[in-house]
Amino acid sequence: MKNKYVDFVSDEYFLNCIDNLYNSYLKAKANISKKKFYNNKIDAIKLTFDSKFNKIDEESIIESEILRQIDKSINNSIGTFHEQILGGINGYEMGKLSGFDIKANDDTLFADIKNKHNTMNSSAAESLFQKLARYADTYKRAKCYWVQILAKSSFNIKWMGEINGKEYSHSRVYKISGDRFYALVTGQEFAFYKLYKALPIAISDFLQTIEESKSINENSALSEIKNEVIDTKRSLFDQITFENYSYYLGFDKL
Repeated sequence: MKNKYVDFVSDEYFLNCIDNLYNSYLKAKANISKKKFYNNKIDAIKLTFDSKFNKIDEESIIESEILRQIDKSINNSIGTFHEQILGGINGYEMGKLSGFDIKANDDTLFADIKNKHNTMNSSAAESLFQKLARYADTYKRAKCYWVQILAKSSFNIKWMGEINGKEYSHSRVYKISGDRFYALVTGQEFAFYKLYKALPIAISDFLQTIEESKSINENSALSEIKNEVIDTKRSLFDQITFENYSYYLGFDKL
């Protein structure tokens, strides 16, 4: 029977990958309590600038900051979604915490997958190159890839250049854009485009199957802060600033 979504993984597997990502969304949104919201100190100065310069009320700014924290968590999950899809293609498998994200079953390909091209600093890039080079040295037939799902152009080139003042190159270490990597492992030039076109249909089908009890529980951070200002009579920003910086000189007066 012909697949409904894409032809490089089964419909059942495709929907299962979407289900896994949906659960990540549920977890990310349900987990933003006030305590977690404050885990990384809130930049009260930036919040003030954002509100005044962009003419946005305090409540909307706080909601945007909460969504930014959720988005940061979800970005990692999107990378995992691609790992699962690619690892489900015939002839390939996921790494499962073994040092690589995707490998060919015959050890002719190893890959580390990043959702965006700019997610690594120079030290992380150096460490990744060294890891891929070790795989290439260990497996003499292997080509090893740094995959950038969302890259600035479409490419499949040798990864060489200066990182942290050192010259790096290897005959079988590459960097590759998401479209080219999907094409490489599926043997289909437009596989990534097919994935993009299939997602709205598959997601709609998936959402029709989930239980109502599995709906997203909204984060509680903003409601917790709003409940507190009823008693303290502070503005939302002052309440956030006080709870994050009351130990700073003068801030206990808020």
